[in-house]
Amino acid sequence: MNKVSLNGIETFAFNSEKQLLDYVDAHKGILVAINAEKILHATKQTRGIINRNIGYCDGIGAVMAMKKKGYRDVVKIPGCELWLKIIASMYRENKTFYLVGGKQEVIEATVSKLKEEFAGIRIVAYRDGYIRTEKERMKLIEDVAEKKPDVVFVAMGSPKQELLMEEMLERHPAIYQGLGGSFDVYTGNVKRAPRWWVEHGLEWAYRLVKQPSRIRRQVFLVKFLLLVKLGRI
Repeated sequence: MNKVSLNGIETFAFNSEKQLLDYVDAHKGILVAINAEKILHATKQTRGIINRNIGYCDGIGAVMAMKKKGYRDVVKIPGCELWLKIIASMYRENKTFYLVGGKQEVIEATVSKLKEEFAGIRIVAYRDGYIRTEKERMKLIEDVAEKKPDVVFVAMGSPKQELLMEEMLERHPAIYQGLGGSFDVYTGNVKRAPRWWVEHGLEWAYRLVKQPSRIRRQVFLVKFLLLVKLGRI
């Protein structure tokens, strides 16, 4: 399986969601979403986290950079959809799941909806994403090691979620995925872009239309696209 360096970030060139799912099923580890912002603003810490784990193209910018390097078949795999496809592909096999993240009401709503959507799903434990003390953190890591779930989802934002998952992985090999705000999207607290915008690689533009204050954050995309065109990513 090819890994491609994008500004020092080693990203897998998955050509389909199935290829990713097959790979992570065979190679337990942490799935890390890669987009233009992470590539352009990479630091020593974030590069290290990604390069130790399984980076995949979550944004259209990452896909464009891959294609510029000759990987024409690479596809965008949205993390906010991928975790549900992981569940759909595994829950009937009696696999177990552990969920961490969001506010208490959000994680409870997430678990309730998952149980409705995936009848018989085995969620061995869940908790909110507000870990206030080192003692609480260690208790969570111990609980994951004790319950031995097949899949762990952590929705706390990067790099916090990845650092926590690395500690969990040391104690218990499993499939891990960082989800950022996906629980909020899943439960309807945050609205995602309509399908047409997503399919045409314009999800970032939809967010900008809905939230003009994001303009400062999106300016970096122009720089990123220029660097991709010049072959400097």
